[in-house]
Amino acid sequence: MEITNINTFLDYYGKIRERTNRLIAVIPPEYMDWAYRPGKFTIADQIRHIAAIERYMFAETILGKPCSYSGCGKELADGYNEIIGYFNEKHEEALAILKKLSNDDLQRKCLTPANTPITVWKWLRAMTEHEIHHRAQLYIYLNLLDVKTPPMFGLSSEEIIQNSRLK
Repeated sequence: MEITNINTFLDYYGKIRERTNRLIAVIPPEYMDWAYRPGKFTIADQIRHIAAIERYMFAETILGKPCSYSGCGKELADGYNEIIGYFNEKHEEALAILKKLSNDDLQRKCLTPANTPITVWKWLRAMTEHEIHHRAQLYIYLNLLDVKTPPMFGLSSEEIIQNSRLK
């Protein structure tokens, strides 16, 4: 689906972020440094990664600048409040850049970190897919830790079955 209107996209992307924020809000602070296996992203790494990629890869390349993503380690933010603050700060910085785009800008090309030209609207779509991908990983992490997670769209699978007319 082609993105042709920046304001419509920003509204959609805001809803994506609302779902991510609802999930992040249930993360117990004591689990921020947990990973399912040594050497894999921790919960905190996942959150920092979403933030840093959004700001330093997607937003920078849309501006015509080279990607400046340098990782998602503790040096960016350490501690529950600092991580959440970093996440929100980088999102606001990226939004400030995206809000300056015109509808015509959506049709121009930018260069990915692999130096591949891509239409800006397709790059924005990739940005949303990236966040959704990492949010799904956070759901799995939290389920492994027996943390109750919010349903994505208001009802859980069990509630949908319970309310189904096909009982």
